[in-house]
Amino acid sequence: MRWLALTILGITLATAARGEDIVDVLRRSQQQRLDAMARAPASPRTRAVQHSFEQLRALLPSSIEVELCMIEGPILAETLHGHIVVANESLGDLPEGERLFVLAHELGHVVGGHWLQMSQVYRRWIPGEVTPEQTDPVATRLGREASLLAHRQEFDADAFAVQLLRQVGRSSDDAYAAFLHLGMQQDTATHPGTRKRVASLRAALPTE
Repeated sequence: MRWLALTILGITLATAARGEDIVDVLRRSQQQRLDAMARAPASPRTRAVQHSFEQLRALLPSSIEVELCMIEGPILAETLHGHIVVANESLGDLPEGERLFVLAHELGHVVGGHWLQMSQVYRRWIPGEVTPEQTDPVATRLGREASLLAHRQEFDADAFAVQLLRQVGRSSDDAYAAFLHLGMQQDTATHPGTRKRVASLRAALPTE
């Protein structure tokens, strides 16, 4: 889930409209991001992704609001607005277990209410109208707390994904295969590095 970015503090907040609060700004930023994404045309690849998504969606409570948006471009997968799972058509090229893990991870963000959690952090640091006077003094501390929360959410979404995979007869091996396939990543503001994610997943899961 890459909707949190520290550049929000330097770019989006600087262009906040009069009277907007921080959640308004975050929602607008996410909608602009969604609008800029190129939608993927129907194809065997998109149908494979949709099939995997529906398999997983059927396991969630009916009260969970979630939708799938298929895209082209460099983004592999993320969750926007707390309920829109954005998935690249290239996921259709992955082995099914790896594809299921990536999608289940994004569903973990939805089920875990991660958008609401992050919004609450931002609102606590920036109450009321967004202005430079409000944001500038807290930007560093807000960024630090938001980054720590984002990392925790990634660990939680990984663990949720493996639990969901088990319900469709898969195992944590699919998660580890996905990490290997997607390559080693270093820590960023929004995501812990691959080694940390694998270690956290192994610590969180019982022996299969």
